Amino acid sequence: QVQLVESGGGSVEAGESLRLSCVVFGNTFGMNLMAWFRERPGEERTGVARIDNDGNTEYADSVKGRFTISKDSRVNTRGTLVLEMNNLQPDDTATYYCAAGRGPIWTGWTNFNSWGQGTQVTVSP
Repeated sequence: QVQLVESGGGSVEAGESLRLSCVVFGNTFGMNLMAWFRERPGEERTGVARIDNDGNTEYADSVKGRFTISKDSRVNTRGTLVLEMNNLQPDDTATYYCAAGRGPIWTGWTNFNSWGQGTQVTVSP
């Protein structure tokens, strides 16, 4: 079993920054992907950024140039996933979830089967 624990959410004003962290507990053997998703009220959960064990990254168009995903260490060892969020806007308001999975990074947002409990990010105008 894998447990993902997010932290770092909060309330900020437009233009400010936040740093989200996700600590991984348990057996991540075979998992080579980690990602951040978000869920706005009344909407489906969507992918924000993902990263593989080789450091390759992919971003949603809405966050390119503003958000940066990184890892403190490889997924196959206990490590921390980070999402640096700059120039936050009210549309970024959502619950942000950490996720882990396996597969080629180019296959998109479908290869994730372990989830954290979420952390709230609120951006005021």
